[in-house]
Amino acid sequence: MKKRFTEEQIVGFLRQAEAGMPVKELCRKHGFSEASYYLWKSKFAGMSVPDAKRLKELESENARLKKLLAETLLKSEITKEALRKKW
Repeated sequence: MKKRFTEEQIVGFLRQAEAGMPVKELCRKHGFSEASYYLWKSKFAGMSVPDAKRLKELESENARLKKLLAETLLKSEITKEALRKKW
């Protein structure tokens, strides 16, 4: 899924809001919803741009590792099932 805004942009939006720009105005100006703003705020608040990039990298690595674990467990279960039927 393609995201419309990069981590740099999101952190910039949050900093603008912290500087005093009203949230409604910020959302209207940049074309995103208030719900998106508050979701980003809960996820990226207090982070710098490198921190946000690292978070994204860790999330993608975590998803990849979860997928590998699920595939390995499935193969193991299939092997166990095949061995049970063989005897």
